[in-house]
Formats: sequence, structure tokens, C-alpha cells
Amino acid sequence: MLSADDFVPVTLDDRTFFKQHYAKYPQTHSDNTFTNMVCWNHFAHYRYAVVNGSVILSSTIDAKTRFRPPIGPRDPDLCKTLIQLAFHEGDEEPVVLIDPDTCSWIRSICPNLSIVSDRNTFEYVYKARDLADLSGGNYLSMRRQLNKFKRKCAYSVESITAENREEVKYFLIKWCEWKGCEGEPVLAHEKDAIFYAVDHYIDLGISGLLIRVDDNIGAISLFEPLNADTALVHFEKGLPDCEGIYKAINSETASVLSHDFTYINRESDLGIPGLRESKMRYHPHHMVEVYSIKRQ
Repeated sequence: MLSADDFVPVTLDDRTFFKQHYAKYPQTHSDNTFTNMVCWNHFAHYRYAVVNGSVILSSTIDAKTRFRPPIGPRDPDLCKTLIQLAFHEGDEEPVVLIDPDTCSWIRSICPNLSIVSDRNTFEYVYKARDLADLSGGNYLSMRRQLNKFKRKCAYSVESITAENREEVKYFLIKWCEWKGCEGEPVLAHEKDAIFYAVDHYIDLGISGLLIRVDDNIGAISLFEPLNADTALVHFEKGLPDCEGIYKAINSETASVLSHDFTYINRESDLGIPGLRESKMRYHPHHMVEVYSIKRQ
């Protein structure tokens, strides 16, 4: 019988285990990635259990616990046991981030459950070459902004390395001062997540780019492979010193990733109207749809 005691915290030492498991069961949503879990652990308190070859994830935010469906071979008994545990331990959405195929499977074995789509956590996936080239009428205004940036700003592009990591952290401090992170809880947590990623980028196996404007870092991005054909951009930050710098870091990152990946996942909009409009303007190729079980 699955219980809350079977779950242990996700730690940096678990990277090899998750890398091997996800090689068998590739992920499409960023929330389940190892990098996401350890970087946001201070906020979401990720835990996992291994049962019959499956990994079950949970997170606890503000004393509300939510579970993910088993990642592994289809096991109806394990899924039913998880759902029972989730209803006992979880909040109003006890099981979340259910992909469409798993959603259909759960409905077939538990037809009385209320399962609804969760648009706010749908993730945006773009063609890498589209973001790199910004060609065609759909990207005309973005292309103009990028060209304006290139004309007005003397810039260079570098990989994030051990040699420039302290500069990157200084950039992030300036970014947080500009955004007012300390007065906004979500941004404060994001600041901690980014600093963790920069401090442990070698241990995590992630990569990054930075753009210098007049020798000072003006924008960064941090990314990694998500699955065989898709890269995942975890963080992308820029300062307002030079108009169009976000377009530049987006395009430069896509240009690098397009050599090895067909698609780029740029995560969800969290239901934030302005962010949703911004992500839609880049014309996603498709969305990573997810569903949640609701208490009736």
C-alpha cells in the first residue's frame, strides 16, 4: 500500500537516477525535470517514491500537496492506489500535470473521476528555426525590434562558464533590483531558483548564453535537453538598458539550440495575461497539454 512515508525529498544527488529513468520515459513538461525540481525545491518541496519501476512525484506549496501520475509502465493498481493517497493527502487538485494519453488511460480505469484541462500550465513549444530566424510575416515586428537592437547596441554573445559565472550572478542581482524581487514573493523564489541553477550548472548539466552590451552583461538564458527532439529554456532574463535585448537573447539561444533540436519548450504562462500574449506572439508550433483531477 502506497503511503506518504514512501516519499523522500529530491536532492542533487538523485540526478543520475532521474537521468536514467527519464531516458526510458522521456518527459515533455518542464515541471517534472530534475533541474526544475532541485532549483525550485526551496519553494515546492519536491518528493518522490519508486514503486514497481515507476516514479511518483509530489510537491508541497503553502501546505498544499499535489501528486503527479506514475512515470513508468502502465500499472492500473498502482495508479488507483496513488489516486487514493492523493485524495487523502492532497488539496482540491490532488493529481496534476497529467498528459493527454495518461488522462485517457486514467479515465478508462477510473471513469467517475473529474478530470479537467489546466490551461494555465500548458507549455509553449516552438520550432527552433522559427525563433532563430524570425522569418516571414508573423515575425515582422519582432524582426524590426531585433534589427533595431543590433543597430543601436554594441553587443557580443558568450557561453556561461566558470570564468564569467560571478558576473552572471552580479547581473542577476541587478535584474532583481530592477524587478523588485524582494517585494514580490514569486520573483523572490525565482531569484533563488536562478541562483541555484547558476551555482550548480555543471552538476545539473545545463548550459547558458549571455549577451554583453558595452562589456556589461545585459541578458542571459539557461537551457538543457528535454527529450530527443526538444530543448527546454528554464530561464531567460534581461535588463532594460538596450531596447530589444529580450528578442536578441531569445534569437541567439534558439540559433544555438537549432543545431541539435527541432523544437524549444519555453514553459507555461501561469495564467498571467501579459505573459500569455507575449508567448502567443511567437506563434507556438504546439502546446504541451496537461490535465488535473479535481475533487467533486
